[in-house]
Amino acid sequence: MAKTIHSMIRVLDEARSVEFYDKAFGLNVAERLDFENFTLVYVSNNECEFEVELTINKGRIEPYALGDGYGHLAVSVSDLDAEHARVTNAGLNPNKIVEFNRDGSLLARFFFLTDPDGYKIEVLQRGGRYK
Repeated sequence: MAKTIHSMIRVLDEARSVEFYDKAFGLNVAERLDFENFTLVYVSNNECEFEVELTINKGRIEPYALGDGYGHLAVSVSDLDAEHARVTNAGLNPNKIVEFNRDGSLLARFFFLTDPDGYKIEVLQRGGRYK
């Protein structure tokens, strides 16, 4: 059986991205691997083993084109309202909280944050399939 271990995103500024993921989600550097042309920085926390791999291509100065295919990372939190207030107070400018209903029942409550490179991160209230 396969086990998901990380998702990779390309970022321009290592320090800016590491600071964002720490401030937004408490993800800290688990390992940093420096190579001649790029650096890999793995960030994670004690909630689970899954990591985000930040890839920094040395010499890159122009932002990455994220394309028009909608995609995002997702995290779950135990208190969505408190988390929304926390990231708002941290100056991270979250979108508003949205309630997503299906067949007359609440399926999910969530908001989105955007990281310094334009990647969207969905923050979901834990419950149901969103554990």
